[in-house]
Amino acid sequence: MKPNESGESRLKPENIQPLTLMKNQTDSLSPDILLHDLRMLVAEAESMIADPANEPSAAAVATLRTRFAAAQARLAEAYAGAKRKVAAGARFTDEAIRASPYQSLAIAADLGLLAGVLLGRRSR
Repeated sequence: MKPNESGESRLKPENIQPLTLMKNQTDSLSPDILLHDLRMLVAEAESMIADPANEPSAAAVATLRTRFAAAQARLAEAYAGAKRKVAAGARFTDEAIRASPYQSLAIAADLGLLAGVLLGRRSR
């Protein structure tokens, strides 16, 4: 990073913007927020690496590592939540199919027939 007007580096811990991830851990996990925060983290890390003339301070590196750890924790939490939702959906579907297998088979056959008709009309 280049020094600012006063000649000091912007890579000091007090100059690094905190991620949204660390501001409020109780917020719901939004993929857009997670993606934005990770992009910011990567951009700051790349800027630290790209400027060989300005050696980043240990505190700045420690701050980035802390932010990275927080991002990893939030992503792990998001992954676990998505995994729980998918498993719950699979259990519900399994229970519904086992409760009425013939209706499920009829619905699947109808959907297959409808897809076949629509694709057959499309190729003509």
